[in-house]
Amino acid sequence: MRYLYTILLVLAMGVVMPQDVMASANIAAENIRQPKITVVKESTVRVVDAEGETMYVYDVAGVAVQTVYVDSPDKIVNLGLHKGCYIVKVGKTVRKIHVTK
Repeated sequence: MRYLYTILLVLAMGVVMPQDVMASANIAAENIRQPKITVVKESTVRVVDAEGETMYVYDVAGVAVQTVYVDSPDKIVNLGLHKGCYIVKVGKTVRKIHVTK
């Protein structure tokens, strides 16, 4: 009897649950903008779509080297880093940069 009630409950939930609720959740996820991080030249980095975020720069050991507040929608920052590899993180976007000079 309990098994029969469980099956009826599952079927009822499938009928009652509106399908447009699921579609609107997918549309909202597509509208979230991800910051874009690109290297312009050496240790100069361009950050787009990250206004109000904080950019973190780490060395390969995971030690925070620099923190920069992104105050415009399209920001170019000269980090002035020494030669080596670094990790740049803005929000959920993470990029590796390599400084040669």
